[in-house]
Amino acid sequence: MSDHPGPKKLTRSSTDKWLGGVCGGLAAYTGVDATLIRVITVVLVVVGVGTTILVYLAAWLLMPQEEITNPWAPPTTDGPSGPPPPSA
Repeated sequence: MSDHPGPKKLTRSSTDKWLGGVCGGLAAYTGVDATLIRVITVVLVVVGVGTTILVYLAAWLLMPQEEITNPWAPPTTDGPSGPPPPSA
């Protein structure tokens, strides 16, 4: 029995995004910094005469949005969630 989770999914990031979350999702999938992905994208837009814009828009439409279980939940920590109850 394996303890590995399922395969990684390429999704648009819902937290690390400027426009549609495509660069943030690609960064999370590959493990590369999102800023580097964004810089490469901008350079390709300038050099590639707009082809990268079409690829970005296609990815925005085709990549599913990252699932958020509860966006209003506080961040999880390793410690207890609150003070212990008072003893009687």
